Amino acid sequence: MTNNIKGWQIGAAAAGLGLAASFFYVRKKSAQAEAEHPPRGRFVTADGVRLHYIERGEGPVLVLLHGNGVYADDFDHSGLLDAAAQRYRVIAFDRPGFGYSERPRNRVWTPQAQARLLRHALQELDVDSAIVLGHSWGTLVALSMALEAPDFVRGLVLLSGYYYPSLRADVLASTPAIPVIGDLMRYTVSPLVGRMMWRPIARRAFAPMEVDARFRALPVWMMLRPKQLRASAAEAAMMVPSAMALAKRYTELKVPAVIVSGTQDLVVDCGHNSERLNERIPDSELQLQPGVGHMTHYAHPEQAMAAVDAIAARVGEPVLRRSPQAEAMAAASNSGV
Repeated sequence: MTNNIKGWQIGAAAAGLGLAASFFYVRKKSAQAEAEHPPRGRFVTADGVRLHYIERGEGPVLVLLHGNGVYADDFDHSGLLDAAAQRYRVIAFDRPGFGYSERPRNRVWTPQAQARLLRHALQELDVDSAIVLGHSWGTLVALSMALEAPDFVRGLVLLSGYYYPSLRADVLASTPAIPVIGDLMRYTVSPLVGRMMWRPIARRAFAPMEVDARFRALPVWMMLRPKQLRASAAEAAMMVPSAMALAKRYTELKVPAVIVSGTQDLVVDCGHNSERLNERIPDSELQLQPGVGHMTHYAHPEQAMAAVDAIAARVGEPVLRRSPQAEAMAAASNSGV
């Protein structure tokens, strides 16, 4: 009995020391990431929530909403933000809990709640209408904004979206969002597991293509900070119920939409989601990217820009003249490159 108690005590002490070491390591890496990658944009407060956003360019307003796990810099690294800024006033938000945006714990941050918050933030920035582009989880927020405020959203560009409920293995990654035990994990074990899994996750997102070097340049530890892991885990848990709630309302959409999807997307099935959505909503165009996976904005940013331009032309937005860079991207899109 004495030996058993001593063994248990030694094991508990070792586990405690391991968690303590993990805690200090995660805190150090998170602080280092923030020191090396400070906010590059501005802040706006709406509904008591402080949001970080990157703004560039002039012209009609284009809002960019990133997917789960990353933050607004993802659009910058893909090249889409700079290309769009040649003709549009581009506003790319860190959605609540990602990057440098707050995510208060006293609210459930459904797509509808995020859409309402971001629309109020845009109104604080003197924006009265916008074209909205969302990627992956960001498409749910874009759709919610269009459903709730069709006079505010001029049109939608939806990249690699998840629109209809299905069995999702990534729901298992929602543990860090659970109070107490989740808090313990995301400050200790979860960031370390996330770091080990980062390359396989990225490979799956880009498959069958290679992981883009521009994506590899994103600072991994910015996305493994405990606060962002909580946001990512919460959104993984909300994917199925959010899609289930929104799917009942897609036929109510009153704005034009361009739906872009990779035919070999391993994260969200193209047929179950994008092709199905195109059949359900009143005014949409489906654009498929053969041989492309989930990261459509890295594979063919020129196609995303062409979709934005098409929406702008349809709704009568007076866009600025193309820069040489934008002209080159449009030419590449037209030639099928």
